[in-house]
Amino acid sequence: MVVHLLIGTGQAEVGRAPQVGFTVGKGVGGSVVRHRVARRLRASLGPILQTLPGGTLMVVRAQPSAGTAASSALRRDVEIALHAALKKAPRRSR
Repeated sequence: MVVHLLIGTGQAEVGRAPQVGFTVGKGVGGSVVRHRVARRLRASLGPILQTLPGGTLMVVRAQPSAGTAASSALRRDVEIALHAALKKAPRRSR
């Protein structure tokens, strides 16, 4: 799992909810598998999104091993990747 973040710090972004995009390529599996992985990732990120600053933009890129991973493993992997991304995420100001 790879997570990219851009944290918003401007006043206009304080009230905006964080936005997330998912990239699940063909290397993960067929269409059904890719959509299943995206749904699992979306479900595991629900509670985490509320802890991010307003206006944050996040992209989650699934690795090929995500196609066979259990939901609990996906959740753990995305939490680890998010924690690492938060340490080095650039701040944007408008």
